[in-house]
Amino acid sequence: MNSPHPPNGASSPFWTTRYGITAAVATDNVVARSLQLYGEWAEHETNLLSGLIEEGQTILEFGGDFAAHALWMAHAVGPLGQVHVVEPRRIRFQQLCANVALNQLDNVFTHPAWLGRSTGLHSFGAKEAVRAITIDSLQLESVHLMKFNLADTLVDALAGATETLREHRPLLYVRLSGMDQAAAEIASIKALGYRVWSHVPYLYNSDNHAGIENNIFPGIVQQNAIAAPADGHFEFGDRLEL
Repeated sequence: MNSPHPPNGASSPFWTTRYGITAAVATDNVVARSLQLYGEWAEHETNLLSGLIEEGQTILEFGGDFAAHALWMAHAVGPLGQVHVVEPRRIRFQQLCANVALNQLDNVFTHPAWLGRSTGLHSFGAKEAVRAITIDSLQLESVHLMKFNLADTLVDALAGATETLREHRPLLYVRLSGMDQAAAEIASIKALGYRVWSHVPYLYNSDNHAGIENNIFPGIVQQNAIAAPADGHFEFGDRLEL
């Protein structure tokens, strides 16, 4: 095994990643396992988006993924840009904030909330509830990209973003929720005057930060989509339009 950067040890309180340091967490999900072993998560997503993000822009992300991509986006938009990360899960929100603080990212703003079609409370089972907000209620002065990471949330989140989408016309990058939900999710994007293209990135990146050749995600891909306003100049001709 070729490993020019040794993998993060299980006993270390911090993990070294491509875009900064993160606090070590339990590796009971694919994001954490990828960050620990490879020092990155879903890097093929950032490869696509890196050509679309510029300094000074504003990005909204729903679902923190331990700030794995917020660390990158914060550097991509620079000190004059902003990254807003909405994370409804309490412990995940605390882990997100810890990693933002560890890397001293004063252009990242975190929101402990659920993005839906209306305001109120959103319940997680019988134990917890979190404040539900709409994207419109954030009243962002600008937004150039919205990135949706959480399954089964896109349709409702977009329903609460009609004014923001009408005013700012951002790009949308979404992880689709599966075969049963994907058609409705794509339809909801198109209904807002967007064109939609497929993006199917592998979870494993052979050029990963740690230089690890062992692929613990063999053949596993994300079912994602990139969307742009139909009246805009963006074209993704190398991708299947949905």
